[in-house]
Amino acid sequence: MVTKLDRLARSVPELVRIIQALERKGAGLRVLNLGMDTSTPTGKLMLTVLGGIAQFEREMMLERQREGVAKAKAAGKYKGRKPIADSIRQEVVRLAGERMTKTAIADQLNIGEATVYRILRSSA
Repeated sequence: MVTKLDRLARSVPELVRIIQALERKGAGLRVLNLGMDTSTPTGKLMLTVLGGIAQFEREMMLERQREGVAKAKAAGKYKGRKPIADSIRQEVVRLAGERMTKTAIADQLNIGEATVYRILRSSA
């Protein structure tokens, strides 16, 4: 059971894989905000059609986003992510060498945990 279809899958092939996995386990899918049930032929048809529309909408949104970024870059307004200072990079590597957890490093240096992973991956 899901509340909204767009929270379940990002593409029709992914949606079909999920539905097939559920069917192999003898389960169906209900989408609450649409009142849809995949245990019926009509529900399966509607799910596939709506999944296709959702994938189309997502692809259109990503295309508009890429166009907006390209336009901002051309106008000199898009600069991307601010680089992490070398001193912070060195501190991350040092603390990791002291066997401090990545979460603790992120908390101590007031940076995101993903940033810690990214720094350590690039320094390896």
